[in-house]
Amino acid sequence: MQRILITGACGFLGHHCVEHFIKETDWEIIVLDKLTYSASGFDRLRDISVFDNKRIRIFTVDLQEPLSEGIISEIGEVDYILNLASESHVDKSIENPVDFIVNNVKSTINMLELERKLKAKFIQFSTDESFGTAPDKINYKEGSRHNPSNPYAASKASQEDIARAYSHTYNLSINIVNSMNIIGERQHPEKFVPLCIKKIISGEEINIHSNTNKTKAGTRYYIHARNVAQALHFILEKTNERLDKIDVSKGQFNIVGEKEIDNLSLAKLIAGIIGKEIKYKMVDFHESRPGHDLRYGLNGDKLKSMGFEYPKTLKQSLRKTIKWFIKPENKKWLK
Repeated sequence: MQRILITGACGFLGHHCVEHFIKETDWEIIVLDKLTYSASGFDRLRDISVFDNKRIRIFTVDLQEPLSEGIISEIGEVDYILNLASESHVDKSIENPVDFIVNNVKSTINMLELERKLKAKFIQFSTDESFGTAPDKINYKEGSRHNPSNPYAASKASQEDIARAYSHTYNLSINIVNSMNIIGERQHPEKFVPLCIKKIISGEEINIHSNTNKTKAGTRYYIHARNVAQALHFILEKTNERLDKIDVSKGQFNIVGEKEIDNLSLAKLIAGIIGKEIKYKMVDFHESRPGHDLRYGLNGDKLKSMGFEYPKTLKQSLRKTIKWFIKPENKKWLK
């Protein structure tokens, strides 16, 4: 039996990865999480009914501290490591940059130290924001230069560079994955899609971040968390690339949504699926969200060229997510 260790597995993307590997493999799954507000305690794992599953072992640890020899011994040998654990809210990184950056950098270093001992296939999960703002029609490829616009993006770019240094120095099998905006069930209501669902249902006004003239909304590529999990699984099992000293594109993979959509169109699409009118206001993002970018863009050709296809389209993913959120038993996730 293969064994996979997932950090941040009580968080939004993490618990979807746990669910994927439960359903799609017979692997044993080791969970590491420190249970911050964004993890919602064990609620996400409880909601997908994992606590009676004998293939799952859970350790509550703060990865800002080195893992103890006792914990390392309990974890044992693993084949794969998905390092998903990070603070990820841009606004919080702007409000409190020092603690935010220190958390993301220290947690990555401590996981890479574990990787030095275990020698597993290691994925450092990162973001499109490492590359900074993308001009119209520019989508960054694997290995493009970093140009972060805010402390969150800088902390993720730092994680990537530290992972590269460990890979080169200690001859480790490490990949870097950059993903675009992720949606799905049980997402924290501070994020755009559940925020829109909540405000449309209650008849509240939605702020749509736009250019300074308030004529053009910001755009993103959105992708469902289970599509991301499927891509991560593909990279673990179907690719043999690792980070390379010379060719910086090697060992790095972009996970990209099906198509680009502006946030006003997305909000209107959500309202249409719910069947309610939308109230919105265009807001100059430079004034309301300094450090944010109006557009991000990644090129997803590399994974496609290797034969990977995403299981769900954006519209299918949105419909599935919205219908799940508005069920009476699930509305607690919008609070």
